[in-house]
Amino acid sequence: MKKSELRIGQIGSGGRGELLGRLAHQPKHGSRVVACCDHNPKTIARCRADFGDTIFTTADYRELVKQDLDAVIIATPDFLHEEQAVAVLEQGLALYLEKPMALTVEGCDRILATAKKHKARLYVGHNMRHMAFVRKMKALIDAGAIGEVKACWCRHFVGHGGDFYFRDWHAERRYTNSLLLQKAAHDIDIIHWLCGGYSRTVNALGALTLYDQLPGRKPNTGTPRKVTVDEMDLTLFPPTKMRGLNHRIDVEDLSSMQMKLSNGVFATYAQCHYTPDYWRNYTVIGTEGRIENFGNGEPGTVVRVWNQRTNFKPKGDVEYKIRTARDMHGGADPLIVAEFLRYVREGGRTDTSPIAARESVAAGCAATESLRHGGVVLKVPPTKAALARWFENGGA
Repeated sequence: MKKSELRIGQIGSGGRGELLGRLAHQPKHGSRVVACCDHNPKTIARCRADFGDTIFTTADYRELVKQDLDAVIIATPDFLHEEQAVAVLEQGLALYLEKPMALTVEGCDRILATAKKHKARLYVGHNMRHMAFVRKMKALIDAGAIGEVKACWCRHFVGHGGDFYFRDWHAERRYTNSLLLQKAAHDIDIIHWLCGGYSRTVNALGALTLYDQLPGRKPNTGTPRKVTVDEMDLTLFPPTKMRGLNHRIDVEDLSSMQMKLSNGVFATYAQCHYTPDYWRNYTVIGTEGRIENFGNGEPGTVVRVWNQRTNFKPKGDVEYKIRTARDMHGGADPLIVAEFLRYVREGGRTDTSPIAARESVAAGCAATESLRHGGVVLKVPPTKAALARWFENGGA
């Protein structure tokens, strides 16, 4: 696609959508946000201030996809992704879709099939693939720093979980499925990427262990609540002091899953939503050593490698300091939007992958089913071969 200026629409223009829209709006560099969709009049007013009074605005995404556009960014709640993505792709438009792709494997496959049918460029926002510490780990592993990968462990300390996931619609299964899908989709994708395979067998355990026991819930308004910043106090601890949580809470706040990947690697992922700290730690073990991150891009973040026999050696044998990025998500957001815009114009391969996005959802869905049925071992259905080949060859 060779155009002097890309015309971009947004579905979901507040919250995460606000950041993505501002990054994509680069009139001096060939891209412009020309249409915004949101139900909040204040958000629409802000869009006009950001992108100009002449932009098209609507509260109905079906009206937005009829406009003269080259690409659309979807940054709406998870439970809206499938229908909105299909509507965009049916128009043949390039699409940036926030993760997770959908709430079900079937939903993901429907999106993939629609993109293939209409030869539309599909990009899923797994921005962690652009985080500096993850890329350093990936480069070292691919270079053979720890030999052949055999195992991976991820511990996710979700210290802000009460505020981010239990005050609004995220706390309800009908809107989220589970936090082994919604929150873990990033980590499952990175585990797959670092280890070079997709989950084919999983099991999981977990429960709702804290947040359902707290009093002072918000009333049920009959529509999914969206948490506002003024409802959060990220300094409050312990989490037993929290009040004003969602009226319904039925997703687990503590969970862990085990995975056997397609290449024989074994992996474990665990998350807790009431730790005092907020970060994730990956440990990858190979035949010639192990690699581990400390920090997720904040000042002082390092990646350490151990490849000599030793007892306790906290700093490893080699330590790599990771640059500190000022932008959100360790500097990943500007990079992922830049890659999307390049993909819209030129096509070709990207560091993110719609197939990998689908596989992270498939693993998370299977793990959720396992967890809610006593930890039974379940198979993860692979992507259909024809779809996988089409996207692996660069798609549209």
